[in-house]
Formats: sequence, C-alpha cells, structure tokens
Amino acid sequence: MNIIQTDKAPAAIGPYSQAIRENRFVFTSGQIPLDPATGQMDNATFAAEVERVLANLKEVLKAADCQMKDVMKTTVFLTDMGLFVEFNGIYEKAFGGHKPARSTVQVAALPKGARIEIEALALVP
Repeated sequence: MNIIQTDKAPAAIGPYSQAIRENRFVFTSGQIPLDPATGQMDNATFAAEVERVLANLKEVLKAADCQMKDVMKTTVFLTDMGLFVEFNGIYEKAFGGHKPARSTVQVAALPKGARIEIEALALVP
C-alpha cells in the first residue's frame, strides 16, 4: 500500500491521506474546494467550488499516475440537491466523454462549509 501525497492539492485536514494506491487501484479521499496554495476555501460561487474540487481531484490522481479517464467510480456529496444540474454540467465537461459510475447524495453538512465533496476510485493504466 502506497500513500499518495502532492502539494498541488490541499493537505489533509485530518488523520487521513489524500489517496492510497494498492497495486493498480487508487482510492482518493474526498476533495473539497480548498485552494492548495492558500488553504482557504475557493467558494465565491458554487461553480468555483465545483471547479476547484475537480482540479484538486485531478492533481491527486496525477500524483498516483492516473488521469480523469482512469476514474472508475465517483461519490459526490452535495449539501443541496438543487445544485445538481449546475454541478452536473461542470462535472461532465471535466470528464469529457468518459462517464465513470457515480453516486450523488445530499448531506446535511461538509467540512469547512463546503457545498460539494467528491471522492474517486481509479485504475492505474
């Protein structure tokens, strides 16, 4: 088991790793819209939150020798399902033609007041 760590994504804010790689499988921790350079939330708009989360996820995957096209499954946590349509458009653009399996659930709250968190399971090519 290898711990994946990159300074191009936010450091863990608790006792966990950004991701774990075991053989060809990569399990990412949930990413929230923290700017890795400042440690501050990138939450001027919901779209900015989604874009930051996806950018952070891409960097963690890159550190594990993966790309978005290698993602097999994501789990998305939203604090308001009313934001689903806006989220979905940004998510689809980030993944292009690749459509990993996905679960999306509404939750009562997320760390640091985030409105979105995404975790992923990827397969190293």
